[in-house]
Amino acid sequence: MADLYAPVVRDGQGDIEVVLGADHPGFSDPAYRARRNALAALALDWRRGDPVPEPTYSDVEHRVWQTIDRELAPLHRRHACRTYLDAKEELGLPGDHVPQLSEVTARLQPLSGFSYLPVAGLAPLRDFYGAFDHGLFYSTQYLRHPSLPLYTPEPDIVHEVVGHANQLAVPELAAIYRMVGAAVSRTRSEAGLRYLSRIFWFTMEFGVVWEDGEPKAYGAGILSSCGETAAYGGADIRPLDFAAMGRQAYDITRYQPVLFAARSMTHLVDAVSDFYSSYQEEAA
Repeated sequence: MADLYAPVVRDGQGDIEVVLGADHPGFSDPAYRARRNALAALALDWRRGDPVPEPTYSDVEHRVWQTIDRELAPLHRRHACRTYLDAKEELGLPGDHVPQLSEVTARLQPLSGFSYLPVAGLAPLRDFYGAFDHGLFYSTQYLRHPSLPLYTPEPDIVHEVVGHANQLAVPELAAIYRMVGAAVSRTRSEAGLRYLSRIFWFTMEFGVVWEDGEPKAYGAGILSSCGETAAYGGADIRPLDFAAMGRQAYDITRYQPVLFAARSMTHLVDAVSDFYSSYQEEAA
């Protein structure tokens, strides 16, 4: 999984390295690799209760953010559901600079009570989901390689903030996140955790809803990606079905070929809330 998720390791001297796979866009760029290592070290050295670290982003990193914001704007207007668009406007994330996690928290807390905290790389599923129950979202602070600003093989701050923070600005969706965290706390087996993860994947990451006869996106994995946002309409879009989601395989390296759509945002909130709030592990 190193080529997909860039695990973070500490060597015998205590130095931090983000392990990039050979097919990662930044693999042969020593400056990018050093930057990734430094940002990972910031997160690993941080302790709860301390101020969230605020890296000084470079002009190159700000330009990556600006490019993505510019390219996503018309795609969102065309393909995002009304609930996401309204939340995006209310949250008001900056388009001209990479926001600090503390800036995201300051904008988000009055809307749903969620706070953003740093993580060096991909967090373990139980830790990541479990934090939702406490109104916490663990986010990376790095950006994808500047040579490919519209592509990333792993979740970066664009995905974490553009995708998830705009969702979390919707109180009803933020409540679902909290239910996810509570459901995870009632789950002991890895099989049960994977089952919950698949439901999250096909709803909060890659979910769509029907609006005015069209499938509109609300999933963070779709709406933080120019490619996914442009391509999701060609997927096999099926009715919301949690049992089917739990069985459906997916490949994170491809555009998603199968998606599940709720009849409306009200249907989505009611159905997903009922699923997570009533989830018991033996039902998986």
